[in-house]
Amino acid sequence: MASVLPEIDPVSRRNRVFLSAEWRDLVMLNYVVDPGLLQAHVPPGTVLDSFEGRTYVSLVGFRFLHTRLRGTFPVPFHANFDEVNLRFYVRRKQGDEDRRGVVFIAEIVPKWAVAKVARLVYAENYTCLPMRHRVAMETPRKLAEYQWQLNGHWCKLRAEARGTPAQPDEGSVEQFITEHYWGYSTQRSGGCLEYHVAHPPWRVWAGTAARFEGDARALYGADLAAILQRPPDSAFIADGSPVIVYAGQGIS
Repeated sequence: MASVLPEIDPVSRRNRVFLSAEWRDLVMLNYVVDPGLLQAHVPPGTVLDSFEGRTYVSLVGFRFLHTRLRGTFPVPFHANFDEVNLRFYVRRKQGDEDRRGVVFIAEIVPKWAVAKVARLVYAENYTCLPMRHRVAMETPRKLAEYQWQLNGHWCKLRAEARGTPAQPDEGSVEQFITEHYWGYSTQRSGGCLEYHVAHPPWRVWAGTAARFEGDARALYGADLAAILQRPPDSAFIADGSPVIVYAGQGIS
């Protein structure tokens, strides 16, 4: 079921906001992988999620805009920046609810302070690297690409699309990829942190051409880097929306 953006409730501990922002112009390259490649990354208390029996990893680039801590306080010189992450999908049973979530293998931002805070607060694997992006809308063509520099070389993910964006079809792979509203990260103690990410459903453009270029072994390891050299099994651009990231809580 789609999540809608809730009212910010700064008083309630359960709904305590960590940050609010906008995520825009998301390039999402999705690859079918052997689930055995991901088992070592699955946080305790969760299991791998799949779509029609297939396990996916996604390389995602997007613009992080208008960032505010606790939904209120802007951070000077850190409100707008790019992010690229490699992620996969899990789920966790909570009572009668089947929570579908995301696990990040590695995340790249160009801001040292952002990477530092994310590592401290959520124990996420953030790296600070030089980044740049290009987003262009030349009707009916949409282009979005994100680049980062590692060891003196630029890596790039890009996608092109045509037409107008639309809500993903019910039961489509695009809906599966975009509608995961929880985050999970393994903690240094060995436990798991769960946090809610709220946003309205995104509209998507189907990708007409998409690819990754570069050597990603230093960030993702040889096996996952080799997968990124293949053409993606699906690719699209999502328009994005305002988001709220709530404070995490440990689960057993």
